[in-house]
Amino acid sequence: MRVALFSAKRYDHQSFNAAGAQGFTFIDARLDINTVAAAAGHEAICAFVNDRLDGPVLKGLAQLGVRLVLLRSAGFNHVDLAAAKQLGLVVARVPEYSPHAVAEHALALLLTLIRKIHRAHARVREGNFELDGLLGFDLFGKTVGVVGTGRIGRCVVTILQGFGCDVLAHDPTPNSELSASYVPLDELLRRSRVVMLQCPLTTETRHLMNSERLALMPHGAVLVNTSRGAVVDTKAVIHALKTGRLGGLAIDVYEEEAALFFEDRSDEVIEDDVFARLLTFPNVLITAHQAFFTEEALAGIAETTLANLAQFVREGTALHPAL
Repeated sequence: MRVALFSAKRYDHQSFNAAGAQGFTFIDARLDINTVAAAAGHEAICAFVNDRLDGPVLKGLAQLGVRLVLLRSAGFNHVDLAAAKQLGLVVARVPEYSPHAVAEHALALLLTLIRKIHRAHARVREGNFELDGLLGFDLFGKTVGVVGTGRIGRCVVTILQGFGCDVLAHDPTPNSELSASYVPLDELLRRSRVVMLQCPLTTETRHLMNSERLALMPHGAVLVNTSRGAVVDTKAVIHALKTGRLGGLAIDVYEEEAALFFEDRSDEVIEDDVFARLLTFPNVLITAHQAFFTEEALAGIAETTLANLAQFVREGTALHPAL
């Protein structure tokens, strides 16, 4: 079965070839209405988080004979599932690759931000060994709120407890095996010095962190988001940073990241004024959707994607359907 893998990077070639992929065509371009024709001659496509899988694109794929959509991600908010079902397309995802990868990156962002390691590194490289302006705070004994306690959120909770934090949690479906204290979201925000977002993007969580909820947080609190960009209202966050309500922001995702991330734009002017404004704050730390990016996670993504493909070839169904 031939598969067109869109948004292909060098590491995708390496991880899929190492996993034994056969019949794959690696396409550098992102999938959208302008590139959908590249799927001609393939019965399946493999897409990443910023590929476009709305109704028109899915219709174009179906017209080309595509029957299977393989996602190289756990999230599927970028897929019009209703349109896929109507067109008879099977959509499969990777529900778990390495939750530790994202959890550890979230903690790396947090520690870098609150200890100002990014600023210290830049100073030392310039021969500046002054400590003024680099004062941080201990995580030990602090109350940290984790919003979303799925696979990744549970790993985050465990790591935070290892640091000696008092962990509060919020999730529509509490995990009885987790030793964190589950509380309503508003209470979590009021009590937490640090808030870590690990929730999926749904209609309920879009702009979950808006101006009203940001106003509940203690003055100078820190927000970390390694879930999905649109969980945070970026303009509201900028206002909270300007007023000092937020003492720091660390993000690996951004609600308009599709126009920026995964490409080298170092020779370009960033036209996104909101993103450019974020870059001006000394207490903002941004990575470009890097949290998943470990050897173990890439291997897991490739292996699960190939397992989904094999299941479809055998039975016409997805091993891990997007539901």
